[in-house]
Amino acid sequence: MTWTVAPEPYDSPVAAALWRAYYTEVSDRWYLLHEGRRTDPAELEREIAADTGASLAPPCGVLMVARYEGKPAGTAGVRLTDQDTAELKRVFVHREWRGKGGAPLLVSAAEDAARALGARRMVLDTRHDLVEARALYARLGYAETDPHNDQPYAEHWFGKQLS
Repeated sequence: MTWTVAPEPYDSPVAAALWRAYYTEVSDRWYLLHEGRRTDPAELEREIAADTGASLAPPCGVLMVARYEGKPAGTAGVRLTDQDTAELKRVFVHREWRGKGGAPLLVSAAEDAARALGARRMVLDTRHDLVEARALYARLGYAETDPHNDQPYAEHWFGKQLS
């Protein structure tokens, strides 16, 4: 059972499929929790189209794709927010490959990519209901911080020194 993690163009078919899987899962999770329903298909298409992931393109960003035994299994993106700070985005592992060590590998690869971009600090935000994500970040040395953005669904903010 082997993992590989490598950069992937944000607009590749693999990246698009993983983005769709990620967004569908987190959106459905929110709507099921708050409204007892899944995401409206039209809204899902609008939101996926609205966030192309272009901020994860070089020279100021990178999208990493993890493959498990060669199959696309997850993503983690990085984008510079300023000269010293990178933001971790789109950390996701398909349900069938969770618990096999992919998420820590993705975050580590994203941290390496952020360092290569010149960042000395990584920040991220997540929601209250994404308890698995919050536990992962804490295990990997991220500490909760004051808000660094005003994203509508951000409820927890984390940071970690990379140097």
